[in-house]
Amino acid sequence: MLKRFASLRALGLLAGLLLTTACTATGSNDVAPYTEGTEYVTIGGTPQRYSNEGKVEVVEVFSYGCIHCAHFAPLAEQLRKQLPAGVVFKLLPAAFNDQWVPYARAYYAAKKLGVVEQTHLALFKAKFDDHYPISTLDEIADFYASHGVKRDDFMRIATSDEVTQQIRKDAALVQAWQVDGTPTIVVDGKYRSANIKTLDQLAALTQWLAKRELAGGK
Repeated sequence: MLKRFASLRALGLLAGLLLTTACTATGSNDVAPYTEGTEYVTIGGTPQRYSNEGKVEVVEVFSYGCIHCAHFAPLAEQLRKQLPAGVVFKLLPAAFNDQWVPYARAYYAAKKLGVVEQTHLALFKAKFDDHYPISTLDEIADFYASHGVKRDDFMRIATSDEVTQQIRKDAALVQAWQVDGTPTIVVDGKYRSANIKTLDQLAALTQWLAKRELAGGK
């Protein structure tokens, strides 16, 4: 069972960051296809969302350093396009350890530069299919430069205080959501994917949770 796809290896990120699942919503007489406490859990406390957008929010917690995220990425892209109106899909780059911090910095730099859509799947392919050396921030910068991004601009944004603060904020949110592996889906800060057997099931669960939340949680 793919209970955890990539495990969290360092929970001390907040203290030292820079040591740096396509089902329709069920009706009241239908049997739910997924079980609370098994495929998904309800996150305790007041829901904490990634953004203030007035839509149902689907967040994939991921990392460019996670091969399971690489396998899920094409499914996630299809999912993003298939989600109903009123639902928004977002990415949150996890920085569970020092090795994953550069990937989080890279995502936010690419987002600021407006190149995520053209580089997201390409980066996974380069790293895990083509075995391009993409580990350090310098190597990641070389990848983006090969896709037309000015290297200096990338490095300036990736190492900025703004990105550092965003990564810290993300770390606090990931901890509040009790996410301990990637890829993980969080819907509206209320529901988190849990014991998922396949990546296809993860995509289908996401559709179901999003549609249920869009229908008012019914």
